[in-house]
Amino acid sequence: MCRFSTDTLSQNEDDMLICLPGDRLCRVEDNIVVGQGTYEQGGYIYASKSGIINIDESNEKCQIVSVHKPGFHLTIPATGDVVTARVLVTTPKFAKCAIFCVRNVLLESSYRGLLRKEDVRETDKDRVDIYKSFKPGDVILARVVNQMEQSFMLSTAEAELGVVVAYASDYRKNRIPMVPIGWSEMQCPQTTIKEPRKVAKVLPESSIKSEK
Repeated sequence: MCRFSTDTLSQNEDDMLICLPGDRLCRVEDNIVVGQGTYEQGGYIYASKSGIINIDESNEKCQIVSVHKPGFHLTIPATGDVVTARVLVTTPKFAKCAIFCVRNVLLESSYRGLLRKEDVRETDKDRVDIYKSFKPGDVILARVVNQMEQSFMLSTAEAELGVVVAYASDYRKNRIPMVPIGWSEMQCPQTTIKEPRKVAKVLPESSIKSEK
């Protein structure tokens, strides 16, 4: 799914669009071209880095789609912080993640995160199946529970934490985000395919606070 349509290719300062590396932004058109922080593949423009999508008018007939990172400063996750991460690899015992946002701060570069099987849920820990909880590419909310030498230990045990963005396994054919139909299952609204996930019970931002 594209982040915006070419029919509404405009930018409002009060409605910034944030993207992640690999996100498909829009179709390539005669009057829409790639800019800094993006690349073209298969007739679409993709983000090559995380940041804010920017649309520049080079002239009356051409718009340049770029991604930039304004006002970044060094932010390091701390124990108790709620972070946003992308699942990279899943194994029977853990999921490896890339942390790209700490609290509300989008990071310049990602940190390594490790989510162990026993930290996925608060209850029935011995029945947790990593493969039925997360898949590579999922975007999750998690809490930092410990800092290791080269990575941060994460937990999604709280109801408010877990998968917030996911695509069906056949997403290459149909890249439409699935929607939650429960706290352990999501469904593609177009194909109706259902897949298991540890779904985050999303609450207003003010309800999820870092534990300091």
